[in-house]
Amino acid sequence: MASDLLRRLAALGALSATLALAWSSPAGAVPPTPIPEGPEANDPPAFVGAPAAPRPISATTPPRHPFMAANGRSNLHDDAYMSDTYSGAGPLGRDMERLSTFFAADCASVTFDRAGRIVTVCVGVDGPRLVMLDARTLELLAEFPLPPRQPGAANPFTDFAGGGYFYLDNQDRAVIPTTHRHLWVVEQTNGPLGPGFRLARDYDLSGTLNPDDKLFSALPDWSGRIWWVSQTGVVGTIAPDSGAIRTFDTHEQITNSFAVDETGGVYIVTDAALYRFDAGPGGTPAVTWREQYANSGVRKPGQVSPGSGTTPTLVGTKYVAITDNADPMNVVVYRRARGVSGSRLSCTRSVFDAGAGATDNSLIGIGKSLIVENNYGYSGPTATTQGATTTPGLERVDISDDGGRCKGVWRSAEIAPSVVPKLSLATGLVYTYTKPAGRSDDAWYFTALDFRNGATVYKRLAGTGLGFNNHYAPVSLGPDGAAYVGTLGGLVLLRDR
Repeated sequence: MASDLLRRLAALGALSATLALAWSSPAGAVPPTPIPEGPEANDPPAFVGAPAAPRPISATTPPRHPFMAANGRSNLHDDAYMSDTYSGAGPLGRDMERLSTFFAADCASVTFDRAGRIVTVCVGVDGPRLVMLDARTLELLAEFPLPPRQPGAANPFTDFAGGGYFYLDNQDRAVIPTTHRHLWVVEQTNGPLGPGFRLARDYDLSGTLNPDDKLFSALPDWSGRIWWVSQTGVVGTIAPDSGAIRTFDTHEQITNSFAVDETGGVYIVTDAALYRFDAGPGGTPAVTWREQYANSGVRKPGQVSPGSGTTPTLVGTKYVAITDNADPMNVVVYRRARGVSGSRLSCTRSVFDAGAGATDNSLIGIGKSLIVENNYGYSGPTATTQGATTTPGLERVDISDDGGRCKGVWRSAEIAPSVVPKLSLATGLVYTYTKPAGRSDDAWYFTALDFRNGATVYKRLAGTGLGFNNHYAPVSLGPDGAAYVGTLGGLVLLRDR
């Protein structure tokens, strides 16, 4: 089945390459070609539920990072706190329209430059490429090839290294970990033929990593120093001007991104523990504290490693939250300061059922609220083909005022196989991407839940078939309130008319 899936994606890739050749006009934007759908594309209901009335949420938002693009525009998880929360609006479900653009690659990390254009890395079977799109029309404005997958690379469906994570900096430059263990800084150009990209800086990290290691993610701290992590557990820093590299080896696997705060803290989760790092002498990563979490040692279906599947989420000024890998799984909240009196563990809350709970996506975190999604059963794209789907649902957990208790607020039965859900403070809606049970047409829905009670407000059909499987890509909200979801076929746009 897996080899058949690879053949199908290779066929999509061949079609994409043919289209790219046909598009090789010397100037002008390239119109999008829709992602192909199956023969049952018109069978599922296009809209379920009713349009929402906005019910804004009052909450203090994360501070703007001085070396990253504005909050909501800078990276897959929206800001330096990895809050997965937007101040602005998302769709309310009013006469919604959809567009898609076909790349035969998952355009997962969607960022927005100061002109409002999409800058994203689209990762296909062969490797990644940097792409600029018109946010309203999905026209292709520019693209830039990135290093291809290395020989002997791991399963492309579970390997997010070398481009799965990147960030847009405060100068609209894309800072991208590459498949050949470099960190590329790619700037925008504007010429007579339109916008483009150019390699501005190349930091070679290959000499500090084993040949079989992979560069996973990079982010700046509040002083501008660039931190990075590798799959085998190396944590490093780069002095941006000199290029000086310093490292610390945890000897523990890392398969997620990380979070940074204004106090200098860098929060990294491995398959064994949650760390806070701070910069030591010369910028060398120094362990400030390390907290081991409960771990069954099992890579559950729905995870890419036998550990926490979450990028750490910073909540308010006091807390950092992850999920562990116990069974049943827990949301775990720690006090994140350099030093604390008493236990660093603040509270835990069991979520989902024993033998049926796993996540490989970051928590939504705002105020004292956390939202966690169940990915149990998503072993890859074949897990959601031919009518199959995964285990429900989503849960909201709140931290008590004194921080000593994590309490459950609601549980939704919606089935979101692998998306990174997002919250809009302006609308009061949680946006996720669902695949209902019992449908042979493999329909995927953009779905809105009420943040306050978890009720499903509406669902809008995104598309049917393999090309509309988001495969761990997030929901992203644009500056104009449109929503975007990266999929195995490319990128889908959904918005109110």
